[in-house]
Amino acid sequence: MLNVDTTPRWVDSSEELAMLCRKWREQKAVALDTEFMRSRTFYPQPALVQVGDGEHCYLIDNLAIENLEPLRELILDTGVTKIMHSCSEDLETLDRLLGAIPEPIFDTQIAAAMTGLGAGLGYAATVNTLLNIELPKSETRSDWLQRPLSEAQKTYAALDVAWLPHIYAILLKRLRESGRSEWLREDCSQLVAAARNPQPPELYYQKVKGAWRLRGKQLAVLQDLCAWREREARLRDVPRNHLLKEGVCLNLAQQLPDHPAAMAQPGLEGRTLREHGDTLLKIINRACERPDAPPALPQPLNRRQGECLKELRKRVSEIAEREGLPAEILVRKKELEALVQAERPTLEGRLRGWRGELIGGVLMQSLGVPQEEPESK
Repeated sequence: MLNVDTTPRWVDSSEELAMLCRKWREQKAVALDTEFMRSRTFYPQPALVQVGDGEHCYLIDNLAIENLEPLRELILDTGVTKIMHSCSEDLETLDRLLGAIPEPIFDTQIAAAMTGLGAGLGYAATVNTLLNIELPKSETRSDWLQRPLSEAQKTYAALDVAWLPHIYAILLKRLRESGRSEWLREDCSQLVAAARNPQPPELYYQKVKGAWRLRGKQLAVLQDLCAWREREARLRDVPRNHLLKEGVCLNLAQQLPDHPAAMAQPGLEGRTLREHGDTLLKIINRACERPDAPPALPQPLNRRQGECLKELRKRVSEIAEREGLPAEILVRKKELEALVQAERPTLEGRLRGWRGELIGGVLMQSLGVPQEEPESK
């Protein structure tokens, strides 16, 4: 039986936090999680930080503690591994709260996939699979900014870190036995790098559904409208679609209106049009005068490309089955589509590391890309 006290320990003073952080920094690893709210804001609103040391569960009330510097020093201590599960939003929340991103991290969701448990496994499912323990999920949509928190909320938050150290020990052992520890380090480092370098506003137009249909001035307008929306949403701390819906940006780029009345449409009318109309019109006019325009975005796959994609996915599935891995962790569908659409396919991004070593040769061979001959000795 695992010796873990799951009783939540509430921490709401700077002095107690400092004492605990000194203790935790003497350990090789601690479990870390956050609770936050985000329904009406662009950025997550940090509401609680949970730490588990393998014996107890601590709930750090960041709303009450004046000095969070010891916590910042803990998450930046490279001698202490931070054990987290599916941590992308938690990294963003901690960066918002502390101006720092934990490193090094050990993401147990990624580790579970690398040890053959399945892709995208939730925390409760991972605990159940590895420890045969059922976790409640009743407080998933709680108001975490309220004070005091209910006992049910505290219990739920404590359990989110209670079993992480024990899952970590199991998964770390399996990774080492399979020779995949470096895979995990590589992927976790990529998570940290992505959290430190969010996508520039100028690239958000690439995410708009249907943007591939636009060319020239229209695409330049879409790029500039999406960039404005991204910057303005961050500045005002409001969700992107509360400011201006994505579909409105696409419609404006397609229509290229030249006066305010022509801009009116569902999602851009009344108060929204009065508040942003002049600004949006100026953006459209300036974008139309740009001497440059973004290159056309890739179109949906044609029949030949679709057959090629099907063949690539088949080859990836064969390797995944051989290695006892979920195919999803090896390569994403969008990454395969980019390879199929490229004039000169190359392994980029995630496909340059351990994935490249495992599946890169097969992908390039299937695409008809000549492989370099090994140097003769």
